[in-house]
Amino acid sequence: MGLYRRPDAKDWWMSFAYNGKLYRRSTGTSDRKIAERILRKVQTQIVENKWFDMDLSSRHTFDELMERYLQEVVCHKKLSTQETNKIQIAHLICFFGNLTLDKVTPELVSDYRTERLKAGVKLRTIGYELIVLSHAFNVALREWKWVRENPMVSVKIYRKENHIERWLTQEEEESLLSLCNDWLKVLVVFALSTGMRMAEILNLKWQYVDMRRKTVTILESKNGQIRVLPLNQNAMCVLQRINREGKIANIEEYVFTKDGLPISKHQLQYYFGEAVKKAGIAHLRFHDLRHTFATRLVQSGIDLYKVSKLLGHMNIKTTQRYSHHYPESLRNGVEILDKVKSKKKAQLHDSFTFIAAPSIN
Repeated sequence: MGLYRRPDAKDWWMSFAYNGKLYRRSTGTSDRKIAERILRKVQTQIVENKWFDMDLSSRHTFDELMERYLQEVVCHKKLSTQETNKIQIAHLICFFGNLTLDKVTPELVSDYRTERLKAGVKLRTIGYELIVLSHAFNVALREWKWVRENPMVSVKIYRKENHIERWLTQEEEESLLSLCNDWLKVLVVFALSTGMRMAEILNLKWQYVDMRRKTVTILESKNGQIRVLPLNQNAMCVLQRINREGKIANIEEYVFTKDGLPISKHQLQYYFGEAVKKAGIAHLRFHDLRHTFATRLVQSGIDLYKVSKLLGHMNIKTTQRYSHHYPESLRNGVEILDKVKSKKKAQLHDSFTFIAAPSIN
């Protein structure tokens, strides 16, 4: 009885005898430690006379699924996504724990959602947790052959849409900036001037800033694409001020720092939240600065295609949620009808003049 590897397979296999018959089964994993745990479980079941030939879903626990998912799938994602996934997986493990995968049923998943709602967790947050759960089961189904079906297939993932339509007015912007300390103020102005995401700003290094061409290159974009963003005068003033005061010598240094150190997401959220609170501005997140950037562009008549490219959206439909207008910004859309009407009147008047009867002397 032991573990071995086939020449044509990457996963570990186990060989064992039960009731005088030799069995060879794949452990479904290329990780030796996990394979050893699976083999020990089979050995225990054989000693207790509880082992019988069944599908792998009854042999693997939820803990094992998530451990392998973290090692082989999550580890290849962006660092920020990895951290988020780890938190989501921790919540899932707390509920499903040592259950074997065949015990994770649609009914149990529904119970998980109910328990999380009772704990005061937002439906949208739970939806993202269930997306991770579904993906883990899909990988276990298609690649590892640990399960025969995904329990999430018959579970609806409710994700309440984010209908927050929030952007800064000029008065709110002035009030907010007056209450920001120096490092936060330049960061906020830069965000309002570029529409860049929080992570894109915090990860920006001087080597990706071209002061001559007035552009920044964004590598760590949400959709994974590299994009070059033109900078307006406000954004350039921010960079020139930082460059002049900091005397940047190392192009690998971060553009935005606090006390000479990179700024973390949690630091920024805390200090920004404090400034927002002091300014008395309700329901404003840092992401709403990006929303403000896009909304102001659309209200100024910039077409959605250009706004979409500046924001780095893959699909222009995503940009449409930023295209909120004040009624006054739409006025020129209806006033053009007055121009058309006036033009028709003039044409009609000219026609009447042309066909008028000549005067009789």
